[in-house]
Amino acid sequence: MAYKALYRTYRPGTFEEVAGQEHIVKTLKNALMTNKLAHAYLFAGPRGTGKTSMAKLLAKALNCDEGFGHLCNVCKNCRAINDGTHPDVLELDAASNNGVAEIRELIDKVKYGTILGRYKVYIIDEVHMLSTGAFNALLKTLEEPPEHVIFILATTEPHKILPTILSRVQRYDFTKLSDTDIQNRLKEVLAQEKIAYNGEAVKIIVSLAEGGMRDALSMLDQVLAYSNNRLDVKDILDIFALESKEEKIALLTAIINKDIGDVLKRINHYISLGTDIKRLTDDLLVILKDILIYQSSRALSCLEVLNEEEVKAFMKNLNVEETMHMIDIIMDAQKDYRVVPSIISLFQITILKLVVAKKNGRTDPVSEVQPKPSDPVVKKQQPAKQEKSISLLDDPKIENSQVVLSKDILTIKGVAKDDSFYIDDELMIDIMVDAKKEIKNQLLSSWNDLKKIIAHPNLGKAAMTLVDGRPLVASSKVLIVTYQFQNIAEKANLLVNQEDMQNVVQTTFGKKMFVYAVSRKESVRLQQNYLNKLQINKLPKASNVKIEYEGDND
Repeated sequence: MAYKALYRTYRPGTFEEVAGQEHIVKTLKNALMTNKLAHAYLFAGPRGTGKTSMAKLLAKALNCDEGFGHLCNVCKNCRAINDGTHPDVLELDAASNNGVAEIRELIDKVKYGTILGRYKVYIIDEVHMLSTGAFNALLKTLEEPPEHVIFILATTEPHKILPTILSRVQRYDFTKLSDTDIQNRLKEVLAQEKIAYNGEAVKIIVSLAEGGMRDALSMLDQVLAYSNNRLDVKDILDIFALESKEEKIALLTAIINKDIGDVLKRINHYISLGTDIKRLTDDLLVILKDILIYQSSRALSCLEVLNEEEVKAFMKNLNVEETMHMIDIIMDAQKDYRVVPSIISLFQITILKLVVAKKNGRTDPVSEVQPKPSDPVVKKQQPAKQEKSISLLDDPKIENSQVVLSKDILTIKGVAKDDSFYIDDELMIDIMVDAKKEIKNQLLSSWNDLKKIIAHPNLGKAAMTLVDGRPLVASSKVLIVTYQFQNIAEKANLLVNQEDMQNVVQTTFGKKMFVYAVSRKESVRLQQNYLNKLQINKLPKASNVKIEYEGDND
């Protein structure tokens, strides 16, 4: 029998086996229980997060011989769906079948009854690849299909789907899986395969997967094939051209100690091995983030890579100001990696910048442990010209008394869709008309102040997300932020993130604003749409724009 890849072998067979996506599993199970099914669904989210698997689970629940809502995995319907041979569950790859002819052929078959099951289920994967003509051909059938037909559309890029399609489906947004969910699933697979493993090795695979379960299982498959069915850290580092945690700590230590000879030797070693430079840069940033968090809050529970002993070792020769400056240098390099012809040269320059930054920076370290309130405070006489070491907690903008942690958020009425916010073109035009250039300029001039909050235990993640973007449009109550990539914008627009985003904006700029994110590509389209309406005198007058808000006390 031919070998079957792990991600196919361990595809979830029931709703209970799905890793993560609890909000979607609960909604679909309740819909099946109460027989409140939609005629068309849209499963949107990053690759490898379970969209197609969930579609097949729903198809089984509709057709299982044990009854509506069951998934026995032993009846003829369940087995046929698992094998991909069920005559009533049809999968279409829109990437290779994206024309009008293919969709019309599908529509012609919709009217016929089922052959084996109770429902015909059409799963159209990567549906955003359909041409405009194909979308239009699908519209009427998607709106009013026969009672025995259900459409499930899956996509990684929902913003490319026509609004007329979106209005005819129930949308479910799949999120990247948490590290804990992926780690637990990998351990289950390793236990069932009876493979010995190292806990640190599992963590590395989880990190590389970046929230995708399929990617995690595929990488596990690759490592096991290389290492003859064992999972060890060294094998993972060899396969994916990574450096160990100890090596990254040694590199940062050499940088902090200004040992240029050792630093250059290590850089040349990475280049000769073909190390993944982008991943190494990302990992250095994570280590510096851990140092900054501990320097600012002593929050051990928030450390991602370092332990207490390791972070204290760095603090002996590194203060907060220097750490922040090194973070800035690495973040600038990450942005430049996308445009430079050679990332190796940029990496070399970046590392040397870090050495120079430490060499020219202040050298007074932050004390390892802040005195407790009950401890007597001993004042040390300092030289007149020596500056005090800077701590984020000493900055007036983020003193605990001034950090906003309000749960009351400001929203625009009607923009909450499922678990995300969505602003259509008509409302976006109103926002752009209502915008004030002086407000945007004020935000731009102070945008770097957001970096002062990135180590805050509650708001740090939201602050880091905002730092990566730039204000596009700003009014007194709305801030539109643009990002290089669509997936970052989609993550920023999740309902669960809005509270922290607004608290960061209010803490930093003193403004209560609803925050909405768009990709760079989308921002260009929106601006062009605005200019087109301006040229033909179709823009609404500012005095006529009435945007309705919720949670607004003004």
